Amino acid sequence: MPIAALDLGRRRIGVAVTDAASIGAHPVGIVERRALKHDLEAIAAMLRDRHVSTIVVGLPLNMDGSEGPVARSARRFAASLADALGVSVEMFDERLTSFEARERLADMPTRRGARKSGLDALAAVVILEGWMQAHPDRVPRGGGG
Repeated sequence: MPIAALDLGRRRIGVAVTDAASIGAHPVGIVERRALKHDLEAIAAMLRDRHVSTIVVGLPLNMDGSEGPVARSARRFAASLADALGVSVEMFDERLTSFEARERLADMPTRRGARKSGLDALAAVVILEGWMQAHPDRVPRGGGG
């Protein structure tokens, strides 16, 4: 079953999923943040037909590894997401993912407006790829989904 990842931002949530064989990850889109209920419903709608087994939520740790208010907020969001969608939700250290996403996006030909929203979805891809590399034994392999 596919795995999804979320990059939580103040204004947008980037969403990415694994491909059918769980070999790679690709961006699905973004959710414009409004209120918790709206955000959860929008994520559920985006992932409904993908039958994901796990959602990985980026954990924005401080550079020294400590958790600040933003990380605690991400944990609360992840708990609400698990309750709302009834799937396994895991946290993954997202330090430097936005930087890596910006680097990747700089190499792609995109319009300025698309670049901003594309960054959030690409950051979710980076989170998902990092989680897959850290947990290769937990990535379902094979076709179909």
